[in-house]
Amino acid sequence: MRTRTLGLTAVMLAWPALALAHGVADKDAAFIQANPGPQIVPFLYLGAKHMVTGYDHLLFLAGVIFFLHRLSSVALYVTMFSIGHSLTLLAGVLGGLHVDAFLVDAVIGLSVAWKALDNLGAFRTWFGVQPDNRAVVLGFGLVHGFGLATKLQDLRLSTDGLLANLVAFNVGVEAGQILALALILVAMAWWRASAGFARQAVAANLLLMAAGFVLFGQQMAGFVLERAA
Repeated sequence: MRTRTLGLTAVMLAWPALALAHGVADKDAAFIQANPGPQIVPFLYLGAKHMVTGYDHLLFLAGVIFFLHRLSSVALYVTMFSIGHSLTLLAGVLGGLHVDAFLVDAVIGLSVAWKALDNLGAFRTWFGVQPDNRAVVLGFGLVHGFGLATKLQDLRLSTDGLLANLVAFNVGVEAGQILALALILVAMAWWRASAGFARQAVAANLLLMAAGFVLFGQQMAGFVLERAA
């Protein structure tokens, strides 16, 4: 338990650096802007890279599947999440729906905290009701999609080949999500087989909740500082 706890603590301590690293890398942005038109492979790569390195999306997914033991249940919730973020990714870029990136990422942070609280049974204890997690995951998927859209909107993409590039980016996101999810599921299966899982699960979700609130605070601070500049 101590090793796992130290590992999770290290992630928390490294959070400011991770927050700065999140987004589209300058060299990726430079390549895309210098090469207009359909660029299927680069956008596939960019979508997969963004999801695999998108710790906020992965933390939310980890929270969603934390207590799911059946692959059919995992598939259901991941599908709801994918539908949500695909819709708002396409609508955000193609429809020109722009939301402040700091505010979107702040809500994404809250989505992580929400799922951790749900895993801890907080809503049933506090309010006597259990939210429909299918609707919650779909709703937060819509928010996560706007988060993906803001990254692409910052690139000022050319209209030449835009639809093909967006579809490729979204396919890349799904491929990266499947890869990351497979690794998470393997790790969770190993962890669940340990004797101390039930006890450690509480601590893990408390850390997950704290991470979500840290993300929220960082993004809101960025929003305020941007307006003050």
